[in-house]
Amino acid sequence: MNKLNMTAIAAAIGLVFSAGVMAQSMSKEAYKAAEDRIAAEYTTDKAKCDPLSGNTKDICNAEAKGKEKVAKAELEARYESTAKNHYKALVAKAEADYAVANEKCDDKLGNDKDICVKEAKAVETRLKADAEAQMKTSEANKAASEKSTEASKKAKEEGAEARQDAATDKRDADYAVAKEKCDSLASGAKDTCLNEAKAKFHK
Repeated sequence: MNKLNMTAIAAAIGLVFSAGVMAQSMSKEAYKAAEDRIAAEYTTDKAKCDPLSGNTKDICNAEAKGKEKVAKAELEARYESTAKNHYKALVAKAEADYAVANEKCDDKLGNDKDICVKEAKAVETRLKADAEAQMKTSEANKAASEKSTEASKKAKEEGAEARQDAATDKRDADYAVAKEKCDSLASGAKDTCLNEAKAKFHK
C-alpha cells in the first residue's frame, strides 16, 4: 500500500466518525437495492479476473472481494449510522487493502517479500488501531453528551422548581405584610382588607 493511500484512509477515519451523526437514514428499499447493486458489481468484477492467471488473477480476485466487503460494510454504516458500524467499515477497508497488498507481495522474493508483507500488516494494524481509538472516542463523547443533556434537563427542572418555590415564598411574605396592614383597621374594613389580600395572593 502506498503512503498516499494510507494517509487518505487515516484522514478519512476522523471524518467518518464526525460525519456519522449527520448521516441520513436509509429506507429498507434503498438498502436492498444497494445490496443487489453490490452483489452485481462483485459478479462483474470477479468475471474480469477469470481470464487472468497466476498472481495477477489472485490480486484481481482480492481487489474484487475487498471492494465487495468494503461496500457492504459502508452500506451497513449508512443504513444504521453508529460508531460501531463506522468502525467496521474502516476495518473492512484496512483488511481489504491488506489482502491486496499481501497478494502483491507475492511478486517479490526472499527478504523483499518478507518486508513487503510486514509493511502491509503494519499499515493494517495502524489503521485498525486508529479506527478503534476513534470509535471509543466517539462513543465516549456520545455518552458524555447524553449525560450532559440529562444533567442539563435536571438542572432546568431543578431551576424551575427553585423559581417556583421562590415565587411562593415571596408571595407568602407579601401576604404576611398585607395582613399586618389590615390589622390596623377597624373590624369591617379589616375583614374587607383581609379578603382583598387573600384574593390578591391566592390564599
